[in-house]
Amino acid sequence: MTELTLLRLDPIGVPPYSARGITQTLEPADGAAQLARTVNGEMIDLSDNAFRKYKSNISCSDFQQPALAGIWPGQILTVDCVVELSYLTSGGSPEREVAGTTADPATRTEGSFTFYRPRLTMMVTGYRTSFAEWDADVAWSLDLEEV
Repeated sequence: MTELTLLRLDPIGVPPYSARGITQTLEPADGAAQLARTVNGEMIDLSDNAFRKYKSNISCSDFQQPALAGIWPGQILTVDCVVELSYLTSGGSPEREVAGTTADPATRTEGSFTFYRPRLTMMVTGYRTSFAEWDADVAWSLDLEEV
């Protein structure tokens, strides 16, 4: 069967017709920055690089339920993201592992920039599902943070 989405969630998978029109956010996790001002009013970053992690929300409205049975907060998933990160090609490199489980390329270059879909090891922090019976519409959302 042809894959219907770039998203990969390992080990749970992504059922057909559960992720068309998917949306994913990727943002710095809480604690990724520890910003402060000096006595002279200058902004400085006191954060440790070890805390530079991502959090993500994946949401969709489609025809089928996602594979969330038995999934609870605290479970670890490997996520091949839909969202892309980018860097200046000359002298740059991906900051995270590049997704690689789909037939579609996980990297592309446009002009001076390389775009890639990261593969992240993430912990489930919560999720929601709903079903609108008359519309036969399944909506779901999965909250994750990088471990």
